[in-house]
Amino acid sequence: MNITDIFALQFVLSLLVFSLLATSIARPVFQRLELPEVLFWLTVPHAFRHIGMVFEVPGVVSPDMPGSFSEAAAHGDLAAGMLAILTLIAIRRRSSVIIPLTWLLNIVGTADLVLALPHIEAVPYFQLARYIPTMLVPLLLVAHFMAFQQLLTRKREAQNGVSNENG
Repeated sequence: MNITDIFALQFVLSLLVFSLLATSIARPVFQRLELPEVLFWLTVPHAFRHIGMVFEVPGVVSPDMPGSFSEAAAHGDLAAGMLAILTLIAIRRRSSVIIPLTWLLNIVGTADLVLALPHIEAVPYFQLARYIPTMLVPLLLVAHFMAFQQLLTRKREAQNGVSNENG
């Protein structure tokens, strides 16, 4: 196997594991919680996206990594991380901007990850930062998917007058 194949295998298996955890553990728990609490837990992983700034640290990625990729990835993660922190504050304060902020975070965060995925040619340059695309990105993608699912499902339920009390 070459390095790109190994990377792809690690990514897919991590995505599978996080998806299994989400459907087996998180989804049943979330059905019993109110939407702000669910959004809180789905936002927490994104609050650590400042870790993506590591792409700008010499020695963590190869100096040969294309600057266009490392800079976009680092700053996209920072933007998503800052939106996540603002969202967590809004949730804690039960602010009226919880839903719009959560949508913005998930749109920006998903776009950042999806736009980075086609840059598979950057794989050999990750060096010490390899854990980000092979472990953290799958977790973040699953959290984004679940957040979108919750926002859309709960909105539909609210419009149809369906209560979430009994799961």
